Amino acid sequence: MSMDPTQDTNDATNEVDSHDPIEALHAEIEQLKAQSLVERADLDNQRKRLARDIEMARKFANERLLSDLLPVFDSLDAGLNAASGDTGALRDGMELTYKQLLKVAADNGMEVLDPTGQPFNPEHHQAISQGESEGVAPGHVITVFQKGYVLNGRLLRPALVIVAKHD
Repeated sequence: MSMDPTQDTNDATNEVDSHDPIEALHAEIEQLKAQSLVERADLDNQRKRLARDIEMARKFANERLLSDLLPVFDSLDAGLNAASGDTGALRDGMELTYKQLLKVAADNGMEVLDPTGQPFNPEHHQAISQGESEGVAPGHVITVFQKGYVLNGRLLRPALVIVAKHD
């Protein structure tokens, strides 16, 4: 063994140099792990967002078709109201057709809003007038001129109503 002081310094430098690449590799591995976690989280968020978008598209895929059918519902409803005293086969056929159409719409997430006697709800009802009526509490619907419709919680068309006046 030599006692040369410069050799001891070189050995110490080599020992530090040999640890620096290992520490650098450890730091790089940690950085890659963190980057991998971020990318995995981004992919998971993207998957959830895509699943949510698909679910929304499925829930509201029939919105346009059902919206286009609202005048048909209105016509059948008006026809049935006009033939309320009639007990003929034509009225029975119209009523059966109307019920079948409502069932198909309900199976696809549509609900009818017929709020007679219910409290006025500005989110689902459109007041066209106020009136007085005995037996109906103030702020409640007296008459429904046109039924409203909701598709899976989303308003397709508000019900057109007359609301009882507040005293």
